[in-house]
Amino acid sequence: MYTISDLAKQFNLSRSTLLYYDKIGLLTPSERTTANYRVYSENDKALLKQICMYRETGLDLGSIKKILLSPSGKSAVILEKRLEQLNREIKSLRTQQQVIVKMLSDRRLFLQTRVLDKKRWITILRAAGMDEAAMTKWHVAFETISPEAHKDFLESLGIKKNEIQKIRKWSREKSKPD
Repeated sequence: MYTISDLAKQFNLSRSTLLYYDKIGLLTPSERTTANYRVYSENDKALLKQICMYRETGLDLGSIKKILLSPSGKSAVILEKRLEQLNREIKSLRTQQQVIVKMLSDRRLFLQTRVLDKKRWITILRAAGMDEAAMTKWHVAFETISPEAHKDFLESLGIKKNEIQKIRKWSREKSKPD
C-alpha cells in the first residue's frame, strides 16, 4: 500500500496533482485510513502509471478518463486523433521554422538549425554517393512503404504542395511494374 506522498515521489508528481486526480475521479484511492488519509494499492499504482503514459502523449485528462472508462478500442481512436493533431502541429512548426530562417537569411544561422531544404538534402544524398537512379529508388521505396511519412518529409524540406504532388505521383508510377 502507498500513501499519496509515496506515489507522488515515485511518479515525480505533486501531491496536489494526485488530489486533483482524485477530485475529478481519475484516480481514486482504494482505501482510506481511520484518520481519512488516502491509501493506494498496486492496482492504483498501475493505473497511475497508465495515466502518466497517456499524459506523455499530450492527452488532456478528459480524454484519458474516457480511455480508462471505455472499451479498449476507444483508446486507439483517441490516440489516432492525437497523432493527427501532432502531425498538424509539427507541420505548422516546420513552416514557422522555415519562415524564420528565410527572414533571417543568414547562412550561418541556417547551418545551425535543424532545417533541411531540398538543396541541402540533395547535396547530402549526392555526398553519400547516390546518383539519379538511386534517388529515384529512394523516393519509390519511401512512397511505397510509408506514403504519409514521405509527404511529411517532402513538406519538411519546404517543397511546395504542387511539386510534392508531382514527386509522389511520379514515385507511385515508377513503382508499378512495366
